[in-house]
Formats: sequence, structure tokens, C-alpha cells
Amino acid sequence: METLRQKFYEKYTFIQIKTIRDFINTVDWSNRFIGIKGSRGVGKTTLLLQYIKKNYKADNKVLYASLDNFYFSVNRLYDLADSFYKKGGKLLAIDEVHRYANWATELKNIYDDMPDLKVVFTGSSLLHLNKAKADLSRRVVMYKMPGLSFREFLKFETERDFPIYSLDDIINNHIELAIGVMQKLKPLAYFEDYLNYGYYPFYLENKKSFHQKLNETLLTVLEIDIPQFESIQTSGIIYLKKLLKIISRSVPFKPNMNSLSSRSGISLNTMKTYLKYLSDAKLLSLLYFPDKGINSLNKPEKIYLENTNLIYNLADNLPDIGNIRETFFFNQISNSDNINASKQSDFKVNNQYTFEIGGKNKQQKQIHNIKNSFIVKDNIEIGTDNIIPLWLFGFLY
Repeated sequence: METLRQKFYEKYTFIQIKTIRDFINTVDWSNRFIGIKGSRGVGKTTLLLQYIKKNYKADNKVLYASLDNFYFSVNRLYDLADSFYKKGGKLLAIDEVHRYANWATELKNIYDDMPDLKVVFTGSSLLHLNKAKADLSRRVVMYKMPGLSFREFLKFETERDFPIYSLDDIINNHIELAIGVMQKLKPLAYFEDYLNYGYYPFYLENKKSFHQKLNETLLTVLEIDIPQFESIQTSGIIYLKKLLKIISRSVPFKPNMNSLSSRSGISLNTMKTYLKYLSDAKLLSLLYFPDKGINSLNKPEKIYLENTNLIYNLADNLPDIGNIRETFFFNQISNSDNINASKQSDFKVNNQYTFEIGGKNKQQKQIHNIKNSFIVKDNIEIGTDNIIPLWLFGFLY
């Protein structure tokens, strides 16, 4: 345990708390058992350490441990928690819980046997409590952590704080809100950078090497994380990579499952399973009509990469601007509201609002006579009437 404690103190010493994601306020930290899951690179470890540093002294009452540490190759998580608890430990922070084979059962036993111990753990976006061998769903309050919103990116870049706007705020007051932001800065001066490298907080380490690190992250998800959660042979990993590459070149992708099966060499039934894996891993986003869903046997209406940074990373040439615009809108909206495909336009949100996405010359004809319909335009600072600037949807969280 002393080795783990020393590593924790090192991380505690150097973690900065000057810039903290607002997600920290989303979590109800008063709960005794908290789980935070999200894709690789969104900042789960940083947030966990920042919470500890803001609320605890570096003493024997708190311990942070990452389960990918060699310590756990010969030691049980339960035994560590038991020893820590008996010595007066109050908070056990566990990182990378999915890297530990028996995590679900041991977390359940820790919860049941150590009633005064608070546990916060992080895990992959692939982590499903309902698939765990032990019943954790009744014990753990689970949170999903997304990557940076455009609003958060502006905060990191300029050290200026902006409020979160609801979708109704944007629809009803978008002109006033856009003017308020523009009084502080020019959002379009930052927007392209966000689309390229601003979704993952690790861009702050080195912008020049960002896409190299993102590519390494993608390989880790495909080669380690997905196979760890699902029974996939080595050949399946190759097919996952091929499928992701095919989709990344599309504009955006309306899947013909037979054609996709032929191009990728993956059978139709396996194709649906692989799309689900890539969606759970937050590499893809699948768009369905309102009466369909991810658990249905129906194919998605459209397939997008999960965020625009992935488009820039995987595109062989200059990415398609239309794909980037729709991906940004889908990504930002889906973290705050329900979004589906629309038969008349690009998207239907909360089964109430219709949105058509385009450039500054986009016309109204596609949504003509559709109630509660809006044109979302790129490359404009302020909208008019039912025309809303695309960048403003980056303020939803």
C-alpha cells in the first residue's frame, strides 16, 4: 500500500486546480458510491484528482489508486480497501476500474462490508453495470463524462467563463445570447481549432502532438478496451479498424448494410454488433428515427464519428465540411437532449424541434412549412429569426 500512497502523493502534488471542468459540479459527491465513465482522453483521472485536492488533505484518510498498476497483478482490490478502511480510511478513489478482472464483485463486497467508506471509481465508456456479474446498479450512482464542449474549450483557451444555455434558451434567445458572447470574444476565431483538436482536454499538453496522441488513444480502444469487454478474436480487431476507416471517409454515412458488409468483409449480423461496440466506445454515434433505437434490430439511419476531432484524425484528405457541421451538432446536442433522424431534414430534437444544418448560404426551402423548424448556419456570428449560428450549440453543457 505504501507504494500506491507514494504515487498518489506525487499526483496530488502536481495536479492543477486552476482550471476545472464544470462536470465536477454535475456529480453529487455526497453519494457513498460514485462511478464516472467516459471515453479515453476526456479527463476522468484529472477530474478525480482535482476533486480530491479540493476537498481532502493528503493524509491517511484518502487514497487514490489506478487499477492498471502492477500492484494489482498480485494483490486484490478488496484486500487493499479492507486494510485502508481498518486504518481509518474515508475515501478510496479507484481509477481505470475496467482494467481489473473482478472489479464488479469486489466493488459490491466493498460496498456491503465497509459501510463508512466512500468510493469513487472511473471506468471506460464501455463499462455496463447491467452486464456486471454482481448487482451494482442499486449501489452505484453512475455519471457519463463527455469531452469538452465548445464553451469549455473557450474557458480553457481564454480563462473567461461562460454560462451553460439550455436548448430552449438558444431557440428563444439566440440573438441576445450570441451578442453576449461576442462582447467578450469572437467565437469564430476559436471554432475551427475546437473542431480540429478541442474535444479532448489532453490537447493542452501539446497541440502539435495532439493527433499523434489521439491516434494512439484510438488504437488502445480498438486493440485493448473493446476486446477486454467483448469476446473478439484478433481478426475481429482488424475488421473493427477497417469498419471505422470506411465510415470516417463518408459524408456523412447513410449505411447500406449489404454494401458495407461487402466492403468490410464483415457479415451482416456481426456488422450490427461491431457498430454497437464502436458506439459504446464513443468512437461512433448512431442516428435513428424516433421509433427506433440502438437496441433494435434496425439499421441506423446515419452513422457519424463521435466527435469532429476524430474526423480530422482519420480523414485522409481535407475533411468534408458538411460532415463536420453535422457531427458537431449531433455531438453537442446529444450530451444534453434527445436527438433523432428527421424524414424532412437533418435532425429532430426532443421529438419537437427540426434542424437543418448548413453553411451561411443555406436556404429555408427544406424546412418550409415545418412547425418549430430552424436553420443552423456555420460561419455566422449572429442569427436572425429561425436562423441560429452553429457555434452557439457548443454552449449546451
